[in-house]
Amino acid sequence: MSEVLCVTNRTLCAGDFPERIAAVADQRPAGIILREKDLPEGEYEALARQVLAICRERGVRCILHTFVPAALRLRADAIHLPLPVLRRLTAAEKARFSVLGASCHSVEDALEAQQLGCTYITAGHVFATDCKKGLPPRGLDFLRQVCRSVDIPVYAIGGVSAGNFAGILAAGAAGGCVMSGPMACGDVESYFQSFRKAGEPHGI
Repeated sequence: MSEVLCVTNRTLCAGDFPERIAAVADQRPAGIILREKDLPEGEYEALARQVLAICRERGVRCILHTFVPAALRLRADAIHLPLPVLRRLTAAEKARFSVLGASCHSVEDALEAQQLGCTYITAGHVFATDCKKGLPPRGLDFLRQVCRSVDIPVYAIGGVSAGNFAGILAAGAAGGCVMSGPMACGDVESYFQSFRKAGEPHGI
């Protein structure tokens, strides 16, 4: 299956959040980014401990987000950061993570993230999305430029769907990030199956 990174948003979750995480992890995505930036760090850490356990049981990478001290306390091996937080990360802190990602919105961002030691980045927003209402999407040309500028995997973010997934892959991305779909869909397995079909050479 082509790579799909799931970004969590428990406020969109249909039903019990841990149960939804388990159902998503059962579909073996490339990883689950536990975003939940509205939580204070203590509450985030408690939730992260639970989600890490669910993901480890299923052999799926859980990527924590923003809260570096919590990630270090939990001995997490993967974290995704906004660029301002990444810039403050010490060499010793970076060494604690085997997977380090950053959110990028330009070629310059992507180059900086790579120079700062990221093992992957997200680039967006590529397509129109309710999360960025009123802001024009950057489009596939932007994604193509970012992919050509760096030597690390790039995951498109923003409005990613099975319908545009083939275009994302054709632009050179390693895959795409999805949030509302895996959190709110009625059938998690069918949702991921649509991406599997889209990622096949004959899909779209």
